[in-house]
Amino acid sequence: MAIVDFIVQNQLPMQVVPPDWPGGYWWHWLFFTVVLIGFVLIMVMGVIYVERRGLGRMQSRLGPNRTGPFGLLQAVADAVKVLLKENIVPDKADKLVHWLAPVVAFVPVLMIFAVVPFQNGALLADLNIGILYVVAISSVATVGVFMAGWGSSNKYSLLGAMRNVAAVVSYEMPLVLAVLGVVLVAGSLSMNQIVLAQDIPYILFQPLGFLIFFAAGCAEINRSPFDLMEADQELVAGFHIEYSGMKFAMFYLVEYAEAIAIAAIITTLFLGGWRGPILPPWLWFIVKVIIVFFVMVWTRATFPRVRIDQLMALAWKFLFPLALINLFVTAIQVLVWPDALPWIVIIINFAIMGILILLWSKFFKLGWGRLEV
Repeated sequence: MAIVDFIVQNQLPMQVVPPDWPGGYWWHWLFFTVVLIGFVLIMVMGVIYVERRGLGRMQSRLGPNRTGPFGLLQAVADAVKVLLKENIVPDKADKLVHWLAPVVAFVPVLMIFAVVPFQNGALLADLNIGILYVVAISSVATVGVFMAGWGSSNKYSLLGAMRNVAAVVSYEMPLVLAVLGVVLVAGSLSMNQIVLAQDIPYILFQPLGFLIFFAAGCAEINRSPFDLMEADQELVAGFHIEYSGMKFAMFYLVEYAEAIAIAAIITTLFLGGWRGPILPPWLWFIVKVIIVFFVMVWTRATFPRVRIDQLMALAWKFLFPLALINLFVTAIQVLVWPDALPWIVIIINFAIMGILILLWSKFFKLGWGRLEV
């Protein structure tokens, strides 16, 4: 408790960025559009390096260390290599769908960051339904993945794409329910207002919601151990097996941009966003995003890949019921304490989370026997 009190008391004054900064509506739109594109591209190169070096350390090897100092330019070298490769399209592929799929997958991911605040008011559009916008837009990227699988005229591509659609449909339910718990506590759908309401980070008030959102988010964006649409022992390379060159690079960019988007949303909803002591707000935001992404890397190096039946069972038999219970408990707490949740709620919610996970792990089994298809 003392640590949280110190953080709350030593936060920098909240400097508000005017909605028309730096000089009118169109300048604001142009400036933040350029900033968001640059942020995503630079962060993608950064997290690729963090993941490869981090996995190297976790697996007792070096990782990339030749290109540039400490291997920092490895992502640049990989990008140049991919861009110089030949663009190959299968003869029987649907040429238009095959070409459009990477664009349809990438644009929605980029649009998510339009409502993510880097500082108080420092965002492209402060929508009063910001988190609803994020949930709606994030699902559109799945259309691009399905287009890639369908347009490639390859059964392995189509199977990988259908797995992604199944995962998004299944895990969208517990993910949205976890978000609703935060919305009830904050009393707003605006991403900026949710951050402003977090005098205490909501990961303390919503620990179960945080775990549900993290697991469901990783499943939706194809992060290990849920990366079944790229299961190489089953589907070779999954939905993008027939892509090369720049189009493959787009899908590679989408994969890491989605991971950054999930990390940014988790930071905004559960970790207080840009709020923190001493450091500038935007730097706090980036540090928290990198920490969340590192946890994703940690889970990738720790857990084995699950089967497709286990993936579906985890969503509907485990995460969905727990998300419903978490929402009901949060609603009762907000009704009992309408002004602000007291400290005792933190202890209560952590106890409820531990009991529910323990009980559900006893009643619910993923099934580790042989799967007959």
